[in-house]
Amino acid sequence: MASEKIVVKRHVKARCLIAILAIIIFIIGLGLGLLIGHIALSDKTGDRITSALKDEDLEIADKLMNSVDPEKLREYFKYFTSRPHLAGTQADNEQALHVKHEWTDYGFDHVEAVPYQLYLSYPSDKDGEDSKVEILNPTTGDVTFTSQLKEEILGFQPHSSDIVPPYNAYSASGIVQGDVVYANYGRMDDFEFLKTNKSIDLRNKIALIRYGFIYRGDKVFNAIKFGIKAVILFTYKPTATEQGKGVYPDTFLMPPSGVQRGSVLGVFGDPLTPGYPATEYAYRYEPDQSRVLPSIPVYPISYGDANEILRRMQGDELPAFWGASDDVTYRCGPGFQAPDSDKKIKVSVYTRNNVTTSYNVIGLIKGDVEPDRYVLLGNHRDAWTYGALDPSSATACLMELARVFGELLKTGWRPRRTIVFCSWGAEEFGLTGSNEWVEEYMKNLATRAVVYFNVDTALVGNDHLQVSANPSLAPMIDETLKKIPDPYPDDTRKTVFDTRKQRMGYKDDPPIYRLSSSSDHAPFSQQIGVPGVIMYYMYGYSHLSWYPLYHTGYDTFHIVDTHYDPEFKHFQAITRVWGELTRKMADALILPIDAAVVGESLRYIYTIVRRYQFTETKIPLLKGISFETLDNAVDTFCNATQHLQEAVTSSTKTDPMEVRLLNDQLMYMERGFIDYIGLPDTEFTTKRNIIYAQSADNSYVSTYFPALRDALNRLATTDDVTTQLKEVEKQIARLTYHLYSAASTVDDVITASLTRGNL
Repeated sequence: MASEKIVVKRHVKARCLIAILAIIIFIIGLGLGLLIGHIALSDKTGDRITSALKDEDLEIADKLMNSVDPEKLREYFKYFTSRPHLAGTQADNEQALHVKHEWTDYGFDHVEAVPYQLYLSYPSDKDGEDSKVEILNPTTGDVTFTSQLKEEILGFQPHSSDIVPPYNAYSASGIVQGDVVYANYGRMDDFEFLKTNKSIDLRNKIALIRYGFIYRGDKVFNAIKFGIKAVILFTYKPTATEQGKGVYPDTFLMPPSGVQRGSVLGVFGDPLTPGYPATEYAYRYEPDQSRVLPSIPVYPISYGDANEILRRMQGDELPAFWGASDDVTYRCGPGFQAPDSDKKIKVSVYTRNNVTTSYNVIGLIKGDVEPDRYVLLGNHRDAWTYGALDPSSATACLMELARVFGELLKTGWRPRRTIVFCSWGAEEFGLTGSNEWVEEYMKNLATRAVVYFNVDTALVGNDHLQVSANPSLAPMIDETLKKIPDPYPDDTRKTVFDTRKQRMGYKDDPPIYRLSSSSDHAPFSQQIGVPGVIMYYMYGYSHLSWYPLYHTGYDTFHIVDTHYDPEFKHFQAITRVWGELTRKMADALILPIDAAVVGESLRYIYTIVRRYQFTETKIPLLKGISFETLDNAVDTFCNATQHLQEAVTSSTKTDPMEVRLLNDQLMYMERGFIDYIGLPDTEFTTKRNIIYAQSADNSYVSTYFPALRDALNRLATTDDVTTQLKEVEKQIARLTYHLYSAASTVDDVITASLTRGNL
């Protein structure tokens, strides 16, 4: 028994030793595991910190520059101009699918074709419903003249049967007959001149209005205010032709049969889903509830047809700035002179408006460090006909950039921030595709979008690059343009910047112009405060209006391949600029947004406006109105932006949290300019930017301090001065608030010390 007890004790002791040894091994293993894990985690954390503090790789810029291929640009361009592709048609949808497939093949992380159900407008397709303008005897019905129903086919126009007849989208259908008056550009001042200086009763007249100066839709709504019952729009010959030169197809100038199509919608975006995206589940207003659909017929004609009307008109001869041509003498009307004094104008317009599906194509290259920060670039895809210059020249550039960025991805490169490629649908109808997308993703984009780079039309000429942008982007743009080789350099012009400076006639740096409201950057800038850029190559002919074949059936591959850019070197140059701006903004450690320039430009503009417009000398009724709080708000914002720029300059860039903080302050700086209630008298709150928004008189251009300026301008015409002065005070208060709000976004903490005292 004793020996058995000894054996048992030995077994117990052995088991205890084994257990102790196992525990020791476990503890050592656990310690080693924790140590190895800690080291690995530290390495991983260190890698992430290193990655978060990594600045741009300039070799990528060189690779991008060298990869842009003129032959590929020509190839893309030829495809997109191979047939007419009006928004909502089969050809347009096929091109959207083509873009999606191409971007997927290029290796994008995600590509989608996003459908929207849009209220679009087309000519009637019923037999016998041909829109036209006629000159006739109302008693006998005898017709003296009928405008052309279609443009003449002059060559280089494949699938010409698909060219949509001349029309103005969203015109009311109807047949109107009466006397004609010539109303110049259709501005409010033009109608006032006819009414006051020429003593013409404009009610129930038909207005003949030339294209130019202001958005065609504004012309129509101005006419409605004066009781006009129909509008005829035409291209002014001297702005579309050159003396002694030929016309299409021998040149890029307008032939007598060319007609500019275009929308006359009174708002940007889908008119039946105001403020909300036009999705399948959206609530839609009835068309007769809309205040942005014209209530009168509108129809466009050629300068050849317009001359048939103008040469018959009676009335006073008008000054040269109302029109001067070798073909006709411009008279105001109303009506015709002998032997046509018994004739009237008859306008017949037949349109069909219906909900139609159109697609935006969105492609993502996911950012490696800040995937929740978006650098967007885009262009619209749809066209009234072939859309060679507008928009296919830019579409080709966008496609080439997609290919080049895809090639960079294959080398292992990935941008710091997410790059979003956008191919918009239905822009021609009223910036509709981009507007609906911004409305759908507004809450996301308002907090994550950094910038939007837009190219609507890559070139309307080949003289120099024209650039418009938010002031905060101007230094980066100039820096970029100094890197891009000029398409055709000489001893004095090596870069795109050099050519701009020389040909624009500036000794110092040429200006970056104020951002307009005429293309897909507008929803980003106007609705959510995202800064933007739009650019295009410009011609050197000062008398030409935009480009002569704009929105006609002659805007074809032929005019670019033969007249504008046969070697596609201007295409290459603007693609390089567009790509480098995108790469720089997506890859730079600190966003290349200049806060100080924002403040300086705001102060400069405010000083000019206060000196020459917001004064008692200009508007005597302003006596007693104080601008002191607004003056202080301007100073506060300017000081805040200066301090932010100083913080950027002094940053050591060694703390990832500091880098993120500075970038957020730079990104959100101009979001403070957005008034989500919308500006006064704005349909559907598509105008929210209280510092720069489209003008009340011209939807194509933007103006500074729009709400305040409109309130002041109305003082000159109102019968209720007291109420209007209250409106001025209200707009001063709103503007003051938003400037203080914008100033607070660039401060580290929330404090009232910027704006008000405290206990």
